[in-house]
Amino acid sequence: MKLLTFLLYLIIFSMSSLGSDVEEEHRSILILYATETGNAQDASDYIARQCRRIAFECRVASMDAYSLPDLISENIVVFVVSTTGSGVEPRAMTPLWTNLLRSDLPPDTFEDLPYAVFGLGDTAYEKFCWAAKKLSRRLESLGATEFYERGEGDDQHPLGIDGALQPWTEGLLKSLLAMYPLQPGVDVTSASDIPPPRVSLKSVSQTALEVSKDPLKADLQYHKAVVKINDRMTATDWNQDVRHFEFDFEDDIRYEPGDVAVIHPVASASEVDSFLEVMGWEDIADDPFSIEQLMFDQSLPDHVPAVATLRALFTRFLDFTAVPRRSFFQYLRYFTTEDLEREKLDEFLSLEGADELYEYCYRVRRTILEVLSEFRHVKIPKNYVFDIFPPLRPREFSIASSVQRHSRQVHLCVAIVKFKTKLKVPRKGICTSYLSSLCPGDSLQIGIKKGLLRLPAKHCTPIICVGPGTGVAPMRSVIEERIRNGSTSNILYFGCRSASKDQHYASEWKAYSEEQKIQYRAAFSRDGPEGQKRTYVQDLIRQDSEHIWKIVGEQRGWVFISGSSNKMPAAVKDAIAYAAESHGGYSAEEGKRYVHSMWKEGRLIEECWS
Repeated sequence: MKLLTFLLYLIIFSMSSLGSDVEEEHRSILILYATETGNAQDASDYIARQCRRIAFECRVASMDAYSLPDLISENIVVFVVSTTGSGVEPRAMTPLWTNLLRSDLPPDTFEDLPYAVFGLGDTAYEKFCWAAKKLSRRLESLGATEFYERGEGDDQHPLGIDGALQPWTEGLLKSLLAMYPLQPGVDVTSASDIPPPRVSLKSVSQTALEVSKDPLKADLQYHKAVVKINDRMTATDWNQDVRHFEFDFEDDIRYEPGDVAVIHPVASASEVDSFLEVMGWEDIADDPFSIEQLMFDQSLPDHVPAVATLRALFTRFLDFTAVPRRSFFQYLRYFTTEDLEREKLDEFLSLEGADELYEYCYRVRRTILEVLSEFRHVKIPKNYVFDIFPPLRPREFSIASSVQRHSRQVHLCVAIVKFKTKLKVPRKGICTSYLSSLCPGDSLQIGIKKGLLRLPAKHCTPIICVGPGTGVAPMRSVIEERIRNGSTSNILYFGCRSASKDQHYASEWKAYSEEQKIQYRAAFSRDGPEGQKRTYVQDLIRQDSEHIWKIVGEQRGWVFISGSSNKMPAAVKDAIAYAAESHGGYSAEEGKRYVHSMWKEGRLIEECWS
């Protein structure tokens, strides 16, 4: 009898333990993000912090680090996906997306997989949140279950992406709690509670700092580059400074037309000094410390070292010049020591104060440093620097050269970012300012990343390149490669304001044209008489509609579009549709469908940015 009782106890205990393990397993979420600028990664970190409040353990990862077989075995997946202006998915999403489109996947591939999707986009552009929408539809067609409605963050909202992200996340938590209620005795953590820091910083010796290795130099995706040329291409009296850069490499680097160079910016020493002074960290700015990650559902900047100083962190890894997100003000609320500041921050963070926060910060693009200069009683603990300050992210620039022509070199065409805010405060881009300060002989690490363009397999296939402004950078790479391979069926449509002021690489295009290696068409929007309609690249394409149709319709040519993803890409596609209508015998609607079919076939490729 005692033996029977003991066995029964073991069975009950085992079932209880199993139930606990199953519950623990169910309270895990995979958050996959795909981003170009880092906004989707920031949003994923925020979602993970909020899910922690209801006892869910989250893993946050980039989509390109996750495979299709791994996805099938997950319990719950939340996708956070940004979208380029032209509707193309971020590069990090492409490998997984390509696998999801496989025709051999059965319709029950993701049966019983609960998922949710949050998209990031901008309603000012065509195909708002397109990548998120098509991902959601494809997952559903493969048997996955959308347990919470798709969210769509809009940069045009007064609070930016946060305007939709925060209410969407609150709804996500409610849905998760309905599916997996909390255990008895476990309560939802209040949103007003200070979350634990994602790292611990501990003082170490100067020797530890000196022997610490730079992860960027150890990354095989990056190569040491030496500045060969840093020349201004625009006229000295022109309002925009556009530079041509040439970098020499020791490594035998390889890249294709359309690939991008990845550069980590370095903040200027004087601006870092000003920031450290505002923070009251001057005396400890060069004290070395180790960095130990504590919260693994939160990301850290790329290539952050194991040992650093505050000066090093804010020079290379953390951004104090960004416009802060709403969560930044929540952290200020945690750490201010003054009642009036606390009252003002409470007002900013309330629903009623959203307009006031917009007017104070987002409309005038006030920076983190400027906000901290006004909230002088905020005392940020060092351990929270990675939670409060966004990463100083690497910037990507389309490569403007062919490695076949320029062995062991990368050329860039870069507009140096300078502007004034609505408060007439001067602003400048951190990375382009850093690049503009480089002199011949200076060295830096440059990464090479796959781009969106690909050339036709046959060199005789005609191509049309449309690249106004600095959008001409990847077109220079394409044309150099094509000419190197003996192709002469190349047309370049370039657009700028003035033929004499900002016609990038003008002498090269004219020389190629005289040698009959390209046809060069340029639109100069400000050179015409005052009051006359301005001419843009899409207008030239309409003028050339008969020739355009001969290339894209009769000869099955390809079209590449590069540049700012404002109205230009859509206007260019409309002009091609007009050619199909005018000379291909299509109706207006059929012409648009023909252009869409070119995109589906891979004969129309966009490399555009916002």
